[in-house]
Amino acid sequence: MMIMSKAKTDGIKLIANNKKARHDYFVEDSFEAGIVLHGTEVKSLRQGHCSIKESFVDIDNEEVFIHQMHISPYEKGNIFNKDPLRTRKLLLHKSEISKMIGQINQKGYTLIPLKVYFSGSLVKVQIGLCKGKKLYDKRQDISKRDQLREAQRDFKVRNFG
Repeated sequence: MMIMSKAKTDGIKLIANNKKARHDYFVEDSFEAGIVLHGTEVKSLRQGHCSIKESFVDIDNEEVFIHQMHISPYEKGNIFNKDPLRTRKLLLHKSEISKMIGQINQKGYTLIPLKVYFSGSLVKVQIGLCKGKKLYDKRQDISKRDQLREAQRDFKVRNFG
């Protein structure tokens, strides 16, 4: 008798990524949150029509909301399409929300959405607990990245040259 084992796959499909967030902020901690959506919004996300460049996360009455997240209207939808920039509720555990509130009030952190992705059939948002970078911090990061690139280029030239 042959026994087959099922390997569980994560099934993560990236929809939108906020590259500018890592450039402008130090990401101290991250949380995974579900998001409340309507049917045509999910269909539009499956096609990859989403932008989180201008978006931010806010906590109001111990509920977490994402603002300015743009989900394009579904082209085959009709009256069921929602406003592309409407405020959407995020789903998190109460302990995670209280941890975020404590960090924001005490240490001056802010909440920034880092990426939107499908985890199986569910839409998830990764939220970063971030602290803003100063101009000199950004310059240091750019110089470190350039030095690393130079070192990798020299290493390639020496090995294959």
